[in-house]
Amino acid sequence: MAEGLDRTDVKILRLLQADGRMGNAEIAKRVNTSAATCHRRIQRLFAERYVTGVRAQVAPQKVERGTLAIVGVVLDRSTPESFGTFEAAVKTLPVVLDCHVVAGDFDYFLKIRVRDLADFNKLHAETLLALPGVRQTRTFFVMKEVVDNAPLAF
Repeated sequence: MAEGLDRTDVKILRLLQADGRMGNAEIAKRVNTSAATCHRRIQRLFAERYVTGVRAQVAPQKVERGTLAIVGVVLDRSTPESFGTFEAAVKTLPVVLDCHVVAGDFDYFLKIRVRDLADFNKLHAETLLALPGVRQTRTFFVMKEVVDNAPLAF
C-alpha cells in the first residue's frame, strides 16, 4: 500500500479510476463510510495530488482520430537546452497525447492520434520534422490497441 494511504483510501482511488463520475454517496456506500467522511477523504486525495484530475474518455473513432502512431524521436544533441526546447515545442501540439523521455535508441516516444495516414503524413512533413533539434524519427502505426489507459494497479 502506498505511504499515506489506508485501505479505504485505496478503495476510493480504485473506484474513481473505474468510474470518475461515480457520486460521493455511491462511493461512501461501497467503502462503508459516511458520505461526509468519504467527501473529506476524496477532497484530501485531490489536495495531496493522489488524484490529479478527472476527465471523460472520448472514443477516438467518433471524433475522427482513429489512427494511432507511436513516434520515436532522436535529437541532434543531448543537452539540457536541446531537450528543454524540444519539450516546450511538443507541448504546443494538440495531437500529441503523450511524450516520454526514454533510454535506448531514441530520446523520446510520442503517442499521436490523427484522422488517417494522409493526416499523419502531413503532420510528419510539416510539423514533426520541423520540431527543434529533431535529427530522426521512426514511426510505428498501431494495428490494434490491446490495452490503453488501463487503471494503475496498487
